Amino acid sequence: MDERTILTRLRRTAAHPAARGLVDDVALLDGLVITHDSIAEGVHYRPEDPPHSVGWKLMAVNLSDLAAKGAAPVGALLSLTLSGDSDWEEHFLDGIEAAAEQFGMPLIGGDTIALPDGAPRVLGLTAIGRASAATPGRNGATAKDALWLIGTVGDSTAGLAILQQDAKAAGLLVDAYRRPIPLLAAGQAIAPHSHASMDVSDGLLLDASRMADASQCGLEMDLASVPLSSAFVAERGTDVAARLFACTGGDDYALLAALPPELDPFTLPLPSGTTMARVGTFTSAHAGLALRFGDRKVPLPESLGHEHRGHIASPMGDRP
Repeated sequence: MDERTILTRLRRTAAHPAARGLVDDVALLDGLVITHDSIAEGVHYRPEDPPHSVGWKLMAVNLSDLAAKGAAPVGALLSLTLSGDSDWEEHFLDGIEAAAEQFGMPLIGGDTIALPDGAPRVLGLTAIGRASAATPGRNGATAKDALWLIGTVGDSTAGLAILQQDAKAAGLLVDAYRRPIPLLAAGQAIAPHSHASMDVSDGLLLDASRMADASQCGLEMDLASVPLSSAFVAERGTDVAARLFACTGGDDYALLAALPPELDPFTLPLPSGTTMARVGTFTSAHAGLALRFGDRKVPLPESLGHEHRGHIASPMGDRP
């Protein structure tokens, strides 16, 4: 079953208002923002990745969903699969502990199961946050709203490409792939002013188009305005090919916000050093996604990002 078929089927059961129609990355229940993400060995992390970084990543990707909604971390439930490698599991839990301490997310429970020998690990975490005054969905953008990107894109997929060439590689891009940073404080500043918001997990173009589709809007994006890190530019450059690579790679955990066109988000109480840029404008309904690079139109790439069979973009998980 593909994603659309699965979601259509699940909506029969997930009829509670907290599910928000399964068109968002989180559920909203009695003032709590709730999300669940899983990561699988060989899909979301490499078998050679340090287990400490895998634990960190599992916590961080869930916190990123809370960040997109402006929620404050409250607690987490861990689903841990045991493979008999106690050293791996010990270091994995060190990573969970480090991220939990850094971002103020206490672990409050979960479950453990044993795996058959040789089975790849699939690790899950449910993150719970306290909702702010407003919890924007991904479906509230309106025509003429500005699409803002908070953070940069491309670092993680560039880091993965480096590791595919050299499993022992290190550096800023590899760190971005293995240890993403959830933008909690920036999300808390911007979400109350957003008509729609979500994090970028499957690729900027794909996730931005999902926001537009959910909002029944079109979207025009300028690749030239997409912020790139200096490490990415040094590795890949800034031409159209490099920017399409950055915008379709995924695993970024930047934030997207649809903001009123008259709002200057730089006037908000953002953390020092926040990287942010207006990357597009929402247009009339059913106009689709249109790309340009400055004044030049750019054809849509064959793939906008990571969208795999069985992927569910909902509170039940928003990674491929």
